[in-house]
Amino acid sequence: MNKEYKVEFEIAGPAAMFTRPDSGAAPISYPAPTFSAVRGICDSILRFETAFIEPIKVEICAPIRYHKYTTNYGGPERKGQQIKKGNSFQLNATILVDVCYKIYGKAVERSSYKGDKTTNPLHYLQDKFLTRLKKGQFYETPCLGWKEFVPTYIGQFRETSKVIKDIQIILPSMLYSIYTEKGSIEHHYKQNVFIQNGILDFSNLKKEDK
Repeated sequence: MNKEYKVEFEIAGPAAMFTRPDSGAAPISYPAPTFSAVRGICDSILRFETAFIEPIKVEICAPIRYHKYTTNYGGPERKGQQIKKGNSFQLNATILVDVCYKIYGKAVERSSYKGDKTTNPLHYLQDKFLTRLKKGQFYETPCLGWKEFVPTYIGQFRETSKVIKDIQIILPSMLYSIYTEKGSIEHHYKQNVFIQNGILDFSNLKKEDK
């Protein structure tokens, strides 16, 4: 059996938004980060040509609390006249507040990489990832979904952070990922996703579901 090179860390902040695509013009957050969101957090810490961190599971360590949030949107989904005049519009959303998660992942070699493989890229990624996490050195600023939601803590597990085991949720459909490894857009959804005992286990989700 091949050795797995795993990483784990904790991330927390005052606000988070993991958008449900089916929630329309006034977006609502999923109760926990999606596979794609966790992958994005890991990529913000370290990016390698040879390998990446694949999310395994998320442990929810704070009660799930929603809150109304309003921001000025200036992106490409604005109406033509708004874009022409440089105007933004108010975007109403329902976000998560006071979040805390324990993240688990493992190093996976990129299938597209064809370069030098004389060194173990998985062990190298694991070592560099954990070193950068400990030093607080990032490829780019990590965020909890939306860019403006910057964590107040990201690092090693804290003894005071415990999984909320009474969280039991069934999600009829959940966005899994939006990009292929090569960077092209390809939306994948998972059906009947369970958050059991406060844990969202990505390893139980089948990749062929869309």
